[in-house]
Amino acid sequence: MKAIHIPRLTQAPERTETLEFKESIQGLDTLTPVQGKVRIIHQGNYLEVAAHAETIVTLSCHRCLQQFNYRLSVDPSEMIWLNEADDATEELPLDRDLTMDDLMESLPPDGYFDLQKWLYEQLCLGVPQHQLCSKSCAGIDVEDKNAQVVDRRWASLNALKGQLPS
Repeated sequence: MKAIHIPRLTQAPERTETLEFKESIQGLDTLTPVQGKVRIIHQGNYLEVAAHAETIVTLSCHRCLQQFNYRLSVDPSEMIWLNEADDATEELPLDRDLTMDDLMESLPPDGYFDLQKWLYEQLCLGVPQHQLCSKSCAGIDVEDKNAQVVDRRWASLNALKGQLPS
């Protein structure tokens, strides 16, 4: 996926670009290529981005630790402000209070929108926090705690323990 030149969007019909994709995203381990559709609208001082993307990923169950395939499907939408990014935000002091403007993503109006990076971030956010292979997963089968397994190296000590009065 190529990055989209933001000024080129102003020349598109209705200032909108719609792209269909079916390809692998670098850094994202998937069983199938990521496929879907994205619509980017240039609204003057911000980009309105909406997409639908899906793929299949392999996850590990948090209860039984078995691997399972999961259909990952996301429908993200976001507004990305267009303004000249000041580099001072990169070196903010740790004790400084942040304003709402510091928390918004922005791009330079004459820059590029990296669609692959944006989709990667959205898919990573779509991975479930609590990963279960099924709702009825019983977890790891553990041995009965009442069953005593004695290491042969401790057998003599165990026999001595039985001869002592309680």
